[in-house]
Amino acid sequence: MRTLITNGLVVTAAGSYPADVLVDGETIALLGSDLPGAGITADETIDATGKYVVPGGIDVHTHMELPFGGTVAKDTFQTGSKAAAHGGTTTILDFAAQTKGRSLREGLDAWRAKAEGHTAIDYGFHMMMTDVNDATLAEMDRLIAEGVPEFKLFTAYPGVNFSPDDHIFRAMQRTRENGGLVMMHAENGLVIDVIAADLVAAGITGPIGHGLARYAILEGEATNRVIRLAEAAGVPVYIVHLTSRDALEAVTAARGRGAMAFAETCPQYLFLSLDDLENGFEGAKYVCSPPLRPKDHQVDLWRGLRTDTLQLVATDHCPFDFHGQKELGRDDFRKIPNGLPAVEDRVDLLHDGGVVKGRITRERWVEIMSTAPARMFGMYPKKGAIAIGSDADILVYDPNRRRTISAATHHMDVDYSIFEGFEVQGTSDVVMSRGTVLVRDGAWVGPANHGRFLRRDVTDFARIS
Repeated sequence: MRTLITNGLVVTAAGSYPADVLVDGETIALLGSDLPGAGITADETIDATGKYVVPGGIDVHTHMELPFGGTVAKDTFQTGSKAAAHGGTTTILDFAAQTKGRSLREGLDAWRAKAEGHTAIDYGFHMMMTDVNDATLAEMDRLIAEGVPEFKLFTAYPGVNFSPDDHIFRAMQRTRENGGLVMMHAENGLVIDVIAADLVAAGITGPIGHGLARYAILEGEATNRVIRLAEAAGVPVYIVHLTSRDALEAVTAARGRGAMAFAETCPQYLFLSLDDLENGFEGAKYVCSPPLRPKDHQVDLWRGLRTDTLQLVATDHCPFDFHGQKELGRDDFRKIPNGLPAVEDRVDLLHDGGVVKGRITRERWVEIMSTAPARMFGMYPKKGAIAIGSDADILVYDPNRRRTISAATHHMDVDYSIFEGFEVQGTSDVVMSRGTVLVRDGAWVGPANHGRFLRRDVTDFARIS
């Protein structure tokens, strides 16, 4: 199957230029001016006049079917990946979870079984690591050889996912040998639990307590601490879902002294705030960890994206229904499942809030939603690029078309939207994955099980930093 995309403006992280794009099979075969005039023919022609032609979005932080707090994240790999594609994302990296006391292998195998044959877009895995011991350290080497080169550890959630500093350091030492990457959820969970208990004892049991208990300074402290541990081990470290000025200052200082410190933020921290937790129990819809911050932190996060202190935007997509799931914490905010639905809205929110509002250029938009994720997580230039030989993961993107975000029209399997009523400018007319059109004008037209597992290489972060 050959597809010719004509008359569009190709937008990449490096620049923008008018060009036609020929897709042959699963890859991009040719770029050039007036390819039809040069005699190039195809089975289908897509007219992209007035539109951008950009690489498909890459979301490197999702949680499909994740057990949490006595329930399970609502989106399956099938529903979540189709929703991602509707929103212009053509690749996800999900987190396979180790069950405490069991092997990494069992966790990875369980997640591969959930995804295999059920995922609409290409996918890969990071490994959530709860036990650090001689056996799991040895397993890290084997998982890296199988294309799973990242390992997420937590300074939060004592008794569940929490790892003490010596365990984190041992995992980092191992990545110095095998080339892998430690990813960190950085909050001081031990202190947060003390504050949360004090709030409940004082009668503050509603969702706002979640935001009040998890101080920004405790995210900053933990971020600085894990970066210092990585410096001591001589390895890079990646901070997931950075939310606050305090944590950003720690990353900025580290990068200023030459540390290989990298970080992502998420749409919820760029567009929502602590205020959203204050509407009685409706605030449970916005409970995630780390929590939403006061609005003034958003200015710093956007600055971090402009200056590359923050390298990319992922979603931490982990949806729970308001009815029946979030309600588990109606009498105690500590029991509200932590997680938000966002995988469908990231690309358009960043275009509207970033490019249209003048906070970032359209090239930087492409970088933070596609190219930087591909470079950092072993997929570039196969993914994240409009280039000859790259996978034909392509969005024909209308920068002027408007839509209103709503649970009534979204495709995520969750009963509310955290961005309900947001009007965004810019959305995908055509979403193509490896040369196959999955979404056209908002309608699903592709196969439901199109996705393939991505076996990824380790990344030389010294070159990226």
